Parts: sequence; C-alpha cells; structure tokens
Amino acid sequence: MDILFTNATIVTMNPETPILNNVNIGISGGKITFAVPEKPPVRTIDCTNKVIMPGMYNCHAHVAMTMFRGYANDLNLEDWLFKYIFPAERKWTPALIRTGTTLAAAEMISSGTISFSDMYFFMDTVAQVADEVGMMANVSNAVIGFDKDTYDFHKDNVYEQSLNAIAQYHKKGDGRIKVDASIHGVYTSHPPAWKQVMDFTHKYGLAMHIHLSETKTEHDGCIKNYGKTPARVFYEHGVLDVPCVAAHGVWITEEDMEMLTEKNVTVAHNPLSNLKLASGLAPIVKMLEKGVNVAIGTDSVASNNSHDLFEEIKMASLLQKYATEDPTALPALEALKMATVNGAKAQGRAKESGMIAEGFDADMLVMDFNNPRQTVCYDPTLNLAYSTSGRDVEMTICRGQVLYEKGEFKTIDIEKTLYDARKAQEVFLS
Repeated sequence: MDILFTNATIVTMNPETPILNNVNIGISGGKITFAVPEKPPVRTIDCTNKVIMPGMYNCHAHVAMTMFRGYANDLNLEDWLFKYIFPAERKWTPALIRTGTTLAAAEMISSGTISFSDMYFFMDTVAQVADEVGMMANVSNAVIGFDKDTYDFHKDNVYEQSLNAIAQYHKKGDGRIKVDASIHGVYTSHPPAWKQVMDFTHKYGLAMHIHLSETKTEHDGCIKNYGKTPARVFYEHGVLDVPCVAAHGVWITEEDMEMLTEKNVTVAHNPLSNLKLASGLAPIVKMLEKGVNVAIGTDSVASNNSHDLFEEIKMASLLQKYATEDPTALPALEALKMATVNGAKAQGRAKESGMIAEGFDADMLVMDFNNPRQTVCYDPTLNLAYSTSGRDVEMTICRGQVLYEKGEFKTIDIEKTLYDARKAQEVFLS
C-alpha cells in the first residue's frame, strides 16, 4: 500500500454509503482500497480532524485566460468579448498559453480540482501541460467561423491542433488526457462549419464541447435567425449526437431540457461567471427534475476571477434557493455531486472516478477541518458546500499521485510559473 489514511471522515459521494466516520482508507497502485494492508504502508497519514472527499471536476473553463484576470470588468458579455477579449487573444502564442495554463493548473490543484474541460487556443499545448502536471483534462479548441460561405474547417488552425493533440495526447496515461471537438456557439459559426466539425468528430470518436444559450441576446438572436432555440438548432444538425458538454444553458426552455436529456448532454453550470456578466440565472433545479446531468465550471478567470470550485458550489446552491424561493432547493449533497460524480460523468470517467469507492481511481482530496472555519461541524457535507474554500485543501491526489500538499506543489515549479506569468502579463499590457 502506497498511502494509508487513518481515522478518516469520508464524504464518499457514493449513495450506498454517503458518509463514513473514523475509518481507514488506502491507496494502492493508484486505486482506492479499504482492505487492511498485509505489509506496512509506505506512508501513513492520521486524518483526525480532516475530511476526505473526491477530487473535483471543472467542466467548463478557458484555463489559459488566467492571464486575463481583471483585464476587462463590469461589462456585458458581447462588449466584453468582442471589444476586449477577442482583440487581446490575437497576442496568444503557444509559450504564453503554456504559462497561463500552468498558472491555472497551480490554482486548480491547490483548491481541489483534479480535472478540467478546456475550450481554448493551442489545445495541444494545454494537453501537454495537463499531462506534465498530472491532472486529468478534456481539451478542445472551439471552432469560430463567422463567414458561412468561406469558412473551411480543414484550413482552420483548430484542425491541425486537433490532429496534433489526438496523435500525441488523446487517451494518454490510460485516458487521463482526452481530446474533444468544440463548436463555440450558434452565434459564432454556421451549419456548414458544424457539419465539417461533426464529420471530424465522428471520424475520431470524440466528444463535443459547446456554449449554449449563455445570454438572452444569443438565445433570442438564434430564434430570430433560425426560428428555433440554440438547443433545437444543434439538435437538428447532429451536434448533440455524441457525448456533449453544453456550457451555461442559462436561457434554455423546458423543451430544450427534454432534448438534452434525450441526448445525454451535460450542462456545465457557471454561476459566478453568469452573475458577473449579468447573463442570467440558469434553471438548474428544473434541469435536474427533467433528468439533465448538471456539472459545474468556472468559465474563464477573466469572467469569474477564480478557479475555486468551492465558491461555485456554494453560489450554485444559494442562487437556486433564491430563484425558487425554496430553501430546500439544490441541497448541499446535490451541489457537491455537480462538482464530483456529475463532473466525472460529463468527462466520460464515471466508471472509475468521481466518488470514494473500492477499486475507483484514487482521485481525492484531504480537507483540513482543524481551523476556525471548520472546527464546528455537525455534517461534513454541509461544511463542504457552505463553509469551505480552496484554502481548506490540504492534499490533492489524482490517480494516486500527490499533486499538492500543505502549500507545496509536487509537479509544478511554482516560483518559475509565477515569474513567467508576470513576464507574460507585460505582453498583454503592451
């Protein structure tokens, strides 16, 4: 046995045994075991006043945009995107993407995220960083093609990057890294482009990552242009015929939800980004009632300012209580599921990750409950959902590898990363 955790309180996310108290749990060969070790373990950790939970999944992010934290604020989505973000993005290079992604990875693993679904430029570079850091990742680069008459997916650099990422990283590390296809949204491309992308998606057996009904402007504009909602348009053009993560879903209708359930589409809820950009409030309770798998994401740090998923968990729950005027709406355990088991399902990893269970991958967090924020605890699920922040993460483990422990990054040269980030910021200021 590699590590034995003793005297542990475990929030398993396993419906059969949701909470285990004062138990021992081990990691052996990258897997979770509750068996008593025959030989002394390599390492023993006393988990008195600590809580173990599954590692978390950030199911919609543009991680390199960590370099744009605070770059443009207090704007609506359309102005923010077209007047500020798109122009700044012309300066990206693979080296800058590497810096931004590594900085984001450090922020994520130190606050409990073990896996992310990324939609951004130079996806092959993003995949490389995730592989080196030891995280899990689903990487993609969204197709944007405003001119429907001239756009050719095979001449887009997204095509070459996708091929490169597939060749080098797809399912690397026994599936730790996955390559997805991506269409940015109904308002940034057209059906001829979608067909080309879907042909490519089917050829290589990829999943799909899209933006869907993020703003009222996007949603109503699609109805004006196509006579149908974005979900219906994508449904009829086969975009939802493969495993798909649809980010936001703020303005989707009940009929849209039924289509998403039919196609097993995951909605990645981004409450803080939606709040900051005043995009609206996604009807998460109704989605869950309709059977939609709902995961959680941070979107970009430029529209959120943090990769801390504990902030998203709390905000997601409180917003649904407010919107429905029902304090029982989206209870703590359901909110935690969005960041764990539902996220694992969204990324196609539910058979081996997302909960603490015998034989599952050792994707887990050790949380410090010996501090003023956590010492009074009657139910650890309530503390995790409503009282916790990334500061309470003591140890982050992915596939049995310790990535972060008590402020120390095991797979990232943090001083070099911070230095590189400061130098990279000078590029975007110039």
